[in-house]
Amino acid sequence: MSEHLSQDTQRAGKERISPPEQRQPEPGLDQKLEPRADHGERSYRGRDRLTGKRALITGGDSGIGAAVAIAFAREGADVALAYLPAEEPDAIRIASILDEAGVQVQHLPGDLRERSYRDSLVDQAAKALGGLDILVNNAGKQVSVPSLEQLRDEQIEATFDVNIFAMFALSRAALKVLPEGGSIINTTSIQAFDPSDHLMDYAATKGAISNFTKSLASQAARRGIRVNAVAPGPIWTPLQPSDGQPIEALPEFGHDTWLGRAGQPVEVSPAYVFLASDEASYILGSTVHVNGGKNQP
Repeated sequence: MSEHLSQDTQRAGKERISPPEQRQPEPGLDQKLEPRADHGERSYRGRDRLTGKRALITGGDSGIGAAVAIAFAREGADVALAYLPAEEPDAIRIASILDEAGVQVQHLPGDLRERSYRDSLVDQAAKALGGLDILVNNAGKQVSVPSLEQLRDEQIEATFDVNIFAMFALSRAALKVLPEGGSIINTTSIQAFDPSDHLMDYAATKGAISNFTKSLASQAARRGIRVNAVAPGPIWTPLQPSDGQPIEALPEFGHDTWLGRAGQPVEVSPAYVFLASDEASYILGSTVHVNGGKNQP
């Protein structure tokens, strides 16, 4: 690493990581990640910006979803965590951190590919929390495939099911329960604007999410509900070593950003807090880019 790059990363407040080659079966666990991701367990400090609000976060067990859950709880929000049953060990750990914030925490495990689960999830969360003010559509499926010839229909369907079809279903249900002033925040990606050829199906869903966000924002605004998106760049989460990236690419993951490093989940969560808060009351249909410096529109 050059002296210039070292000084830049120090100014950014995070060290550059070079993860060893590693692989986990999908969906991956933070507890087996090397190095472990930083969700803000020790660093995030709340300022009561979400006091009294109730949020449903999909993919809330690890990665960006877990960081958002911690931030929301420390800002005063009650939280319902949705995640795959296989991710229960991570979800239990994150829930214990939320408990320390003194907020209500609900576990709603299930598979977003199952229509019965995704069609009932919002109502489950609203019932468990006594209402719902915020929906964070964050859960995602990402599997690296080197060529279109190797990209099977089964994977394409699974990726679209989780990443975009579930988002339609959850948002549709949320419009029935969110009050005026409520918020929907969708996780898109740098892949929507600068797609990698080995993530063809994933990038396609992220482009769809960006368009869906703008269309829904226009409709929901008539009800006083704000819809926005966050577009993370390369963030170190269990998604990456569970076939989200080629194994041999992991040691250099994120090194092509202007900061020269991958981001940590805690560096993304403040964008969600802002968009969920009353401070963003005049922001609709927007995308906040959190990518360490990469070309974007």
